[in-house]
Parts: sequence; C-alpha cells; structure tokens
Amino acid sequence: MIGYDDNRPDNRRRSAPPLHSEKIKTDRKTFFLDLKENDRGQFIKFTEDVRGRRDTVMIPIENLDEVLEALQNIRKASDL
Repeated sequence: MIGYDDNRPDNRRRSAPPLHSEKIKTDRKTFFLDLKENDRGQFIKFTEDVRGRRDTVMIPIENLDEVLEALQNIRKASDL
C-alpha cells in the first residue's frame, strides 16, 4: 500500500515504483532518472549518487520540453 505507514518510526511516505527508469554510471557518480507519478501528475525524479550521498531534483513532466531544450543549448555551447 502506498501512503503513510504507522509502523515506520519516522512516518515517511513510501513512494510508488517508477513507471520507467534509466541509470547512467560515470567514474565516481551514478545518475538515476525515474519517471514517476503521484496525485499531482507525472514527474521526473533525477538523483545523483556520489559514494552513498544522494541529491535529488524533481521536474514536472509539463516542463520536460523546456529542460531538454536547455540541455541541448548547453551541449551546443560545450562544443560536444
């Protein structure tokens, strides 16, 4: 069951499994990109893992085209 669990000491919300996942490994970092959904809609959960330390950004799916365009602009500017 998704939601609050009274048996968990911190009463954190458990999230639903991703609808789709991608994983990118580099020398020291691993990036996880998960397509997820909640009661407000779909979103991308972008997580960076560096030796066990994780940072996460959530991007609403409605903004995906803007994010992709910004990444393309950065790629062009980087001479790749």
